This record gives sequence, structure tokens and C-alpha cells, in this order.
Amino acid sequence: MFTQINAAISRYVNFTQEELDIFNSLLYFKQIKKKTIMLQKGEKCTFDAFVVRGCIRKYYIDENGLEVILQFAVENSWISDISFSIYETNGSNIFIETIENTDILIFSPETKEKLFEQAPRFERAFRILLQRHLAVTQNRLLHNITCTAEQKYNEFLQMYPTIPLRVPQHYIASYLGISPEFLSKIRTRKLKS
Repeated sequence: MFTQINAAISRYVNFTQEELDIFNSLLYFKQIKKKTIMLQKGEKCTFDAFVVRGCIRKYYIDENGLEVILQFAVENSWISDISFSIYETNGSNIFIETIENTDILIFSPETKEKLFEQAPRFERAFRILLQRHLAVTQNRLLHNITCTAEQKYNEFLQMYPTIPLRVPQHYIASYLGISPEFLSKIRTRKLKS
């Protein structure tokens, strides 16, 4: 059950089996049905989740009532609301929802702190994960400002090659910040070329 997460976290730091055993002992396995809201706006996020199987989306609702997708999390991805909930006292501004039946491994801020006390090298691994997440977010912001919709779609396909087969087209359009109709035109042009 822990093979995927151990391989994913060991990409950043080499851990002993004892350290991995401590890590695994603090994880909780959970199966979540499709279309389950894991976090709602206003709630405090009390988890970090690693996707073993399935697909999850993180989104907010803008002032016009439209959903804006911030992240897709598929196998071997992490998802949480790190910006407002875990380290702040105010509630979240986002929603986290499963798109498919999903299996996750989760832990709470408390068990994460326990992990850092018992196996301190995990703090370095999670710092590197956080830095990578920040870099991806920064690159996405830069690309949203500087790239055409077609360029953004091509980069999306490189980053998430399986997503178009797994989610409705309007979710992809929301992630890219374009209308579903415009995305349909881009896809048609891509098929013709």
C-alpha cells in the first residue's frame, strides 16, 4: 500500500527503512467516492493527501459564481490547501472535490509534526515538495500572462497527459482560464494539424 508514496517522497531524500516505517505508520488510507467534497470554502483544511488512485480537483468560485480550477491531482500527486487553512486560523477559500472514485493516503498537521520530530529528514523532503509546488504555481502564473491559449493547452497536455480522458472539457477550460467553446476550437485546430 505504501510503495507509491515511499517512492515519491524518496525522490527528494534517501530515507532508511526505519524512517519510512515511521512515515507509513502515521498515514491513514481512505477511499472516497466520486464527486465527494473533501473541503468546502470556510472550513479549515486538516489534511495533506497523496493520491494513490483517482483524480481530484481544487477550485474556487469567483465573483460571478463560476468555478475556477486551480489544480488537478492524479496518481502520485499531493493535494491540500496550504495557503490558508493548515498554517492559518481562518477558513479556506477553496473547495477540494473528487472527480473519480479515489484512494488517498492522508495525514493531519499534528501527525506531520510528529513525523518531523521522529524522523527529522522528512522536514527537508516536505520543504522540497513545497518549493516544487511554489515553482509550478509561479510558472503557471507566468504562462497565464505570457502564453496564448493554444500554448497553455499544449503545456497542459504535457503536464497532465491523462486528464483529457478523465475529466469534462469544461474543467480543462476552467483550469486554462478560457471558455469551453474556445477550448473546443483549439482542440479542433490541433486535430486538423
